[in-house]
Amino acid sequence: MSVKFEDVLNFIRAKNFNVRVKSQGNFCDVEISEAISDSRDVKNGTLFCCIKGENSDGHNFVKAAENSGACALLCEREVDSDLPQIIVENVRDILGETASFVYDNPSEKLLMVGVTGTNGKTTTTYITRSILQASGMRVGLLGTIIESDGINDKDADRTTPESAEIQRQLYSMVKNKCGACVMETSSHGLYFGRVKGISYDVPVFTNLYPEHLDFHINMENYFEAKKLLFTKYSKKNFKGAANFDDPYGKRLLAEFPENIRGFGLTEGAKSKVLKSDTTINGTDLEIFTEGFNNLTLHSPLVGDFNIMNTLCAVSAMRGIVNDEAIVKGVANVPQVPGRLERIDLPNGACVFVDFAHTPSALRSVLSVIRKLSGNDRKIISVFGHGGGRYQQNRPELAKAASEFADEILITSDNARDEDPMKIAEAIASGATIPYKIIVDRPEAVNYGLNNLKAGDILVITGKGPEKFITIKGKKIPFNDAEAVKNWRK
Repeated sequence: MSVKFEDVLNFIRAKNFNVRVKSQGNFCDVEISEAISDSRDVKNGTLFCCIKGENSDGHNFVKAAENSGACALLCEREVDSDLPQIIVENVRDILGETASFVYDNPSEKLLMVGVTGTNGKTTTTYITRSILQASGMRVGLLGTIIESDGINDKDADRTTPESAEIQRQLYSMVKNKCGACVMETSSHGLYFGRVKGISYDVPVFTNLYPEHLDFHINMENYFEAKKLLFTKYSKKNFKGAANFDDPYGKRLLAEFPENIRGFGLTEGAKSKVLKSDTTINGTDLEIFTEGFNNLTLHSPLVGDFNIMNTLCAVSAMRGIVNDEAIVKGVANVPQVPGRLERIDLPNGACVFVDFAHTPSALRSVLSVIRKLSGNDRKIISVFGHGGGRYQQNRPELAKAASEFADEILITSDNARDEDPMKIAEAIASGATIPYKIIVDRPEAVNYGLNNLKAGDILVITGKGPEKFITIKGKKIPFNDAEAVKNWRK
């Protein structure tokens, strides 16, 4: 598959962008087969798109791209290169749509499901994918943990990649005969337009809690970024789902009453849980959805938040797949790495690893574990807080842990450019139960494991499936679950 340079140029011009062209000789028939913004991924036939990031500028990597086979450039200024150049004011503004054009509009060939919100996005995408797979469909997945083209999986670098990379992934899904793509859509990805070139069929909103306010400043800005999934990046006739129990979800429902199904546990929700029974081995549910038969489901997932995640996915999929696929998909959802991931130890103690990194998420995780384990088992909570993140959450994390745990081990969590000890001390100011500070995360995990007695529970939160600790620009290999499994050996 390829398009001509002239066709790409005309496409951009048709979008009413101010465009200049720099070229030596005839350029119209140059064949473009890829649109890429990372010079390391460039190969023959690539339109190299020069974007300015926080730490680097693609214009500085033109020679490297040219040496790797780039055949044309999309840039914001003239660069020293013999390659034909399309010059626009802001590459990011047109990148997603241009990449979609180069890859023959792959999202139009897929059922596009986008999940946004603060908590529950990853698990909801896993449940949704499992439901769609149970209907007989091959499904791609883009999210915090993995990027899957329906056949091959790879570790994700971030929740929502750059728009050119998303379009390339969608094109791979189409080539692999996927019928759908399920995506996590972060507030940053929406705000910066990384999902441009996509029109979602099924936008989904989980909830909204204080997070990323170091960037968004306040909750209203944060909500407006999330809302873009519905207002800017979804088809006019979309059919989505939003949390009826969440005040921001209610606002979406009020704005799109014909397009969004409200799910929740409170009266008035169009999709709700009639009955639920949770044990350590899973959850049995009966779900009502207006206009459909009630569903009786069993999920291997536990916890009130996973009841909501399941309800969210089911609400989004009702009317898209049949009930049999929903029942089968919910029953067969795989363990989500780093999402209440359970590891049993030989002495009868156990460990849970979870991504919870906000006070509300930590409170939810610990309350579930306390509820399922009773009051006679000791719970030790291990967590830290990321550097350069919403500092007001630090003491609140300790307050949340103090409600349900018996002891806290405060450690580091991607301190980045901050002093990890100062972060730990800020966390400790909110603790009302015994705590110990061990800044070195591997040491803190081992300390917790070494001090577990039969029946005790160690809950390690904050990083979930992440495989590195980031400190002062360095990425140190470490994964909580792997550390526990290695200790168990």
